[in-house]
Amino acid sequence: MTPLASLWLPILLSAVFVFVMSSVLHMMLPWHRTDYSKVPNEDAVAAALRGFAIPPGDYMMPRPDTRAEMASPEFAEKVKKGPMVVMTIMPGGMNMAGNLAQWFGFLLAVSLFAAYITGRAVGAGAGSMHVVQLAAATAFVAYGVGLWPMSIWYRRSWVTTFKSTVDGLIYALITGATLAWLWPK
Repeated sequence: MTPLASLWLPILLSAVFVFVMSSVLHMMLPWHRTDYSKVPNEDAVAAALRGFAIPPGDYMMPRPDTRAEMASPEFAEKVKKGPMVVMTIMPGGMNMAGNLAQWFGFLLAVSLFAAYITGRAVGAGAGSMHVVQLAAATAFVAYGVGLWPMSIWYRRSWVTTFKSTVDGLIYALITGATLAWLWPK
């Protein structure tokens, strides 16, 4: 068993390395440019939505209020007519600094859990491959597998989910390699 306190540097550095790689994948490479399609007649749709003053949040349409309503012929007709929509309304403007800070906090949390689980399984001086395997597998569940329900339940494009899963594998391998590199001897 390896104490978590002895892993603070690899935890921090793995989060930094993944942060840099995620920036490259999302901002410098064309890999994610097609993740979201443009809404036809975007200006008119945006103006119409603005008119409803929908507060920020997650929405589904049509959405029944009760199980009885879900079983009603009226609700079935709404579903049949379409469209069915799952959407997230965000406030105007972007606070990239706040989003990036939250992203880095998430990366730290994943690295912390990967280090904790690996540290419980192996002691100081463990072989590098063993550390990479355990840490990367743990990180991959957080970075990659956790995205699949969005395609299963909310019909997010499987292509987008696949690309994000590949990203997750890259992030997981970076996490595992960094922990192995700086694992206590």
